[in-house]
Amino acid sequence: MEPDRILSPDPSTSKSKPTESEKEKFIEWEDYEHEVARLWSLSSSLNESKQKKQNFEQKLRSLIQVKEEALSRLNKLEEMKERVEARKLVIERIKGQSKVAAENSTKEEERLSSEVRSLLVAGTALSVASKQLQDSRRSLAGERGYVRLTKLQKKLRLRQQFMISQVSLLYPIKISAGPSEEQELESFPSSSKSGNYVGSKPVNQGSLTILGLNLTMAPFTKMSFFTDKKEVQRSASALGHVAHAVSLIASYLEVPLRYSLRLGGSNSYIIDCAPSVESSDLLSSTMLTANTKPVEFPLFLEGQDTTRAAYAVFLLNKDLEQLLNYIGVRSLGPRHVLANLKELTRTIQSAEFLDS
Repeated sequence: MEPDRILSPDPSTSKSKPTESEKEKFIEWEDYEHEVARLWSLSSSLNESKQKKQNFEQKLRSLIQVKEEALSRLNKLEEMKERVEARKLVIERIKGQSKVAAENSTKEEERLSSEVRSLLVAGTALSVASKQLQDSRRSLAGERGYVRLTKLQKKLRLRQQFMISQVSLLYPIKISAGPSEEQELESFPSSSKSGNYVGSKPVNQGSLTILGLNLTMAPFTKMSFFTDKKEVQRSASALGHVAHAVSLIASYLEVPLRYSLRLGGSNSYIIDCAPSVESSDLLSSTMLTANTKPVEFPLFLEGQDTTRAAYAVFLLNKDLEQLLNYIGVRSLGPRHVLANLKELTRTIQSAEFLDS
């Protein structure tokens, strides 16, 4: 029996010329089974390798897919982490703003509470004042109220008369009748409330004394080395007495003086709180730039400028004129300081003052 022959593909059907390895190969029958088994084993190994390769490819694809998914999730987690951090910052900023707003609201609440308490106190005081006003209106309503008001006014006038009479006793103004004789100036000329003078001519300023001291204007207009120093001191003391009397009378009449006084006896001052342009000519050059500030003028001559001292006497007489106008009497003139003071005290102590 001839051995089986393994033939290569038909040369007529082959597209190319068979190579050396594709030539016919003769295998002995004894080796045939062994060769078939070897080929079968190789085929099985190849199929198994292919199967493993496919399995490995599938696992590799699944691992790659898992890796991609993991990377995608990691990126998403990073984005979410950044968003969370940004939101944390926003929340911290909002917390800070809310804390500041809470503090401001607490302060505002405290302020409003204080204002409410103030309003409550003010409302209570207002209600009490309103009640008092209503009571006053009821008490003053009608003829009975007018009579009561008139009585109260008369009591006030009487009290003012008494206090100013004490001032007259404290600073009596007399007229010199001779070298050693003095008499009270009872028949001193007065002026009516219409402004017309009645009686005799005004007495000379030099004939009047206050606490026995003459007030002459000569030293204030002519001051020289030969001027009598005692006369200057007497005039300063007299002006100090007048200033004190004017201050007391103004306080009793409740009249705020246009030119306030700084009392100091014979070293008193009168204050001009708003000096005018005309009066600024009387000031020194250092005061011209500050003419809106209060300026003090001395009511004495010692160590002072005569012009400033004379202007102080002028302002003092203006205060007397203010008080005279308040009670409805005209001034006797800008140079009659003691005469105006005497007229002021005389008018207040008269019966006409009670009916005014």
